[in-house]
Parts: sequence; structure tokens; C-alpha cells
Amino acid sequence: MLILIVAYLGGVLTILSPCILPVLPFVFARADRSFRSHGLPLLLGMAIAFAAIASLAAVGGSWVVELNQYGRYAAIALLGVFGATLLFPALADRMSRPLVALGIRLSQPPAEGTAARASLLSPLLLGVGTGLLWAPCAGPILGLILTSAALNGASAGTSLLLLAYAAGACTSLAAALLFGGRLFSAMKGSLHTGEWIRRAAGAAVLVGVGAIALGLDTGVLARLSYGTTSALEQALVDKLDIQRPQPPRSDTGLAPVGATREAAPERVLGTEGSFPSLAGATEWINAAPLTPEGLRGKVVLVDFWTYSCINCLRTLPYLRAWAEKYKDAGLVVIGVHAPEFAFEKRTANVRRAVKDLDIGFPVAVDNDFAIWRRFDNQAWPAFYFIDAEGRIRHHHFGENQYQRSEQVIQQLLAEAGRPQVPAGLVAPQGRGVEAAPGASPALSGEAYLGWERARNFASPGGIAGDRAKAYQGASVLRTNQWALAGDWTVERERALLNQAGGRIAHRFHARDLHLVLGPAAEGKPVRFRVLVDGKPPLADHGFDVDAQGHGTIDGQRLYQLVRQAASARERLFEIEFLDAGAQAYAFTFG
Repeated sequence: MLILIVAYLGGVLTILSPCILPVLPFVFARADRSFRSHGLPLLLGMAIAFAAIASLAAVGGSWVVELNQYGRYAAIALLGVFGATLLFPALADRMSRPLVALGIRLSQPPAEGTAARASLLSPLLLGVGTGLLWAPCAGPILGLILTSAALNGASAGTSLLLLAYAAGACTSLAAALLFGGRLFSAMKGSLHTGEWIRRAAGAAVLVGVGAIALGLDTGVLARLSYGTTSALEQALVDKLDIQRPQPPRSDTGLAPVGATREAAPERVLGTEGSFPSLAGATEWINAAPLTPEGLRGKVVLVDFWTYSCINCLRTLPYLRAWAEKYKDAGLVVIGVHAPEFAFEKRTANVRRAVKDLDIGFPVAVDNDFAIWRRFDNQAWPAFYFIDAEGRIRHHHFGENQYQRSEQVIQQLLAEAGRPQVPAGLVAPQGRGVEAAPGASPALSGEAYLGWERARNFASPGGIAGDRAKAYQGASVLRTNQWALAGDWTVERERALLNQAGGRIAHRFHARDLHLVLGPAAEGKPVRFRVLVDGKPPLADHGFDVDAQGHGTIDGQRLYQLVRQAASARERLFEIEFLDAGAQAYAFTFG
């Protein structure tokens, strides 16, 4: 019930969104007419358009984005025509003549004293235009709802949340219409007031359409109102401790409290369900599309991973070793790549990562989280062990417990009647980002640099979302705080460096520090230098830098920048980018 109330309040606040502000003039332009005959159809049209776009966003893929953009263009054209007809009554007359049968008169109201009834189609169509422009204006709460639907599939609960959000937005616009009606009634006492108001409204609509077409509704206007609707909605989310439904990475790989790192094998494995379908993968790498039916008789290990996840990368030495050791005994390892960041959805990037990481087993590219949802998965990395009869017999989230996992593989192969199942346990030694974590747990958690999930940001003035800003570094950083310095644009999931010389600082407590980075536009490499406590890292340098801290960003991936020779302790990390265009996504530790 509480989340429904929050969704409703988020919808009410949508009227303050930068995307909605340019649309308000045309809403008030209809405010001098009957709320029942014009206001309600307009709100209904808006709700219909929003419901269509939101439903597509919940169940569709990347093609919905393109459809939404075309809908936005159509809405801009529709509102432009409407504004022109308000400004030029003669144009409205000419345009309306062929459509009189349908009752579409976008501007000219019925003459006073006549019995003509205004068509409901005109405000309904205008409401559709409003909805198409409103749908992309997703604040934190609407983003929460749609992300949940995208990850977990459409459901009755999602529909209720969308309905509550739409009801809130309609409430605020209905109030605008009712208020506008009283305003018009008070002003129509003087001669020609209505005509001048019509023309002023038409001019305002055209100005708004121009702002939308030029992107100023999310650019200039965002600068003016960024601290209103988004801040208010985000405050509701934070205050009530509502978490965005991001698929979580595992922790640093430590066993749960009360458990050992390598649990003793159980004699009996239960049944956790049947092998779900593998349909829905965007693409398959290293194999033709696989199916549960085609794998019957094989023991299958399904691994959910994403290539920028440090916890996932550290499991790869074991996955490769198991795939090689038990392939002749009937084991098939399948990697299901479910992306966290947008760049991980690009198949070319995934293919490059699979090649660079020397992954020879089949990989399903699960960009739409279709396979993830069928397994009801919860985290990266995640192992699911499936027997020869197509039943899930065991699962494990996170790193470690490799001994237990290999014993499950051996047990399932033995149950399948495989002769000469290899004995013993593998002991691979990972290198670079695949190396095992330190013995002491990291006391620093992931730190995202995009405004959507940014926490513990310490630069003065805070984050200016989606616009360029000259940031100043913090004079003092407490543990787990981070700061920017230089000219950056902080976007939803990344920070983009606009000019060379930008820096990032983070005070962390862990043995290893990693940073997910990307090069400049079109893949142009970006040089950088790392300092630890103000000095070159020397023996504490990571796999992707030298002892003096020098390195180069050559692709969108995770970079190991610090790997302390001694045990984990608190350090001040700084990175300076010598070229413009660097993309920074998230810190991870180990």
C-alpha cells in the first residue's frame, strides 16, 4: 500500500518535470472550456498514450525506445499544429473544414448562444499528444516501476503501480485545468480578452514546441528545475528506503554469516525445479542456440554473469577448469551474460570480452533478462546445477564455495551413470582481475558514478545531472567518500569527462580497487595516471597500470588499478585523465 501512495505522489510531482513545463501552455489553452467535455477527454487521451508507452517499455526491448521517439516527434507535430491554429484562427478554419464530420476543431470554440456541441475527439487527440511527451519524463519513481517490470516481467502489481502513477499525474493536470477555468472566467469580462488569450496561448504553445524539438525541455529547463521534481521524487524514494530493482552483484564473495567458506558436501541433493527455457537470448556465442531438450542427458552448469563484474570475473578460472576437466564426462557449462551497463548490451563488446577472457564454453547474450527471469535469478554471479533429467538440483550465489560446487558436479555426473568421472578438485590461479580476493573482507562497497545510484559524493555543490559542470575536489574525504574535479557531465549511469585533466578521488578500505571505465568517442584511447596517498603506487599497482601509475583506457571494461602487496587498509586513491572523453561508471573492491 505504501509503494502505491509513493507512486501516486510521484505522478502528482510530474507536472513540475522539465519535459512537462513546455506542455502546460496548451493545457491552459483549453482551460476556458467545460472540464467535462474537454478536460476529462484530454486526461483520458493522456492516460491512454502513457499506458501504451509504459506497457511497451515493460515488456519490450530496445525497439520500444525508437517507437517512443517517433511518438515524441508525432506529438511535437500535433502540438505545433494546435499552437498555430490558436494563433491564427483563419488557419484553424481552413484546417477544420475537411474534418468537420469527425468534429476535430483544434482551436475555434462553438459560437456563444449556439447549440453546437464540441467534439470529444479533439481534446482526446491532444491528450494523446500530451501522453506521448509525458511518457519519456520518467522521474526516479516511474523509473523504479518500469525497471522492475523490465526485470521481472509485467504483472498485476506493476499495472497497479503504473495506474497509481498515472492517477497522480492526471490529478495535478486536472487541478491545472480547473484552476485555468476559473482564471478564464474571471478574465472574460472585458472585450476581446478571450481572443488575446487564445493568441497568447498559441504563441506559448509554439515556443514550447520549439523548446521540445530543440531538446531544451531536458537541457536548459532541466537546469532550472532539476532540483524540483527529481529531487522531490528521489527524496520520497530515499526517505522510505525504497530500493531500485537493480539486479544485485554478490558481495565480495565471503560465505554467509555462520557458514564456512567451503561447506561439506551434502549426501542428498534436492530438486529446485525444472530446467527453464533458454529462449529469448539476443545472440549465442561459441555455440548455436541451446535448449533444455537438446541438453537432456547432460549435466549442465548455468552461470549468470556480466563482464564488468569483478565477482563474476573471479569465478572464471574455475568455470574454465570445470568445463575442460568434465567435458568428456558429460558436463556443459553455459554462461548467461546479463548486462548491468548499457555498453554491456553491445554484442561486439561481449564478443570481445569473451575472446579476451578466453571463454570457450557457450555464452547466451541475455540483454532483455528473459533467461534471468525464467530462472528467477537474484544476483551476479549465480550458478545453477542441472542434472541429466533436466532438474535444477543446486544453486549458489557469489564467489567461493568452489569445492562444494565441484563436488555437486561430480555427484550429478555419477547419478547420470557416467563412467570414470574425474576425481580430485581443481585449483586454478587467476591472474589480473581474475585473481582471488584478499583474505580480509573489503570494507568499501561499490560506488556508482552516475547520478541514478550515486552515493557518498563529496564535491562541493553536489551533482548537476546531465549537464556540464566544473567540479572542485573535496578538501577532505572520509572513508568511502568520492569526489570529482574538472569539467564533467554526470549522466544516469556514468560520468563523462569533457576536458583533459579531470580527476576522481576515492578514500577506500580494501586490498584491491577496480574502476569500470570506457574510452573517448569512437573508441579513442584515454591516458591516465593513478596515485595512492599522493604517490605512485609502486608495488601496489594493479594489473592495468604500471608501478608509476600510468595506464590507458582502450575499451569499455573493468580496470584493476590498485592491488596492495600487503593486507587491506585505508588509502586515498586518485586518478587523473590526461585526455578528454573518459567514461567512468563504478568502483568495485576486493
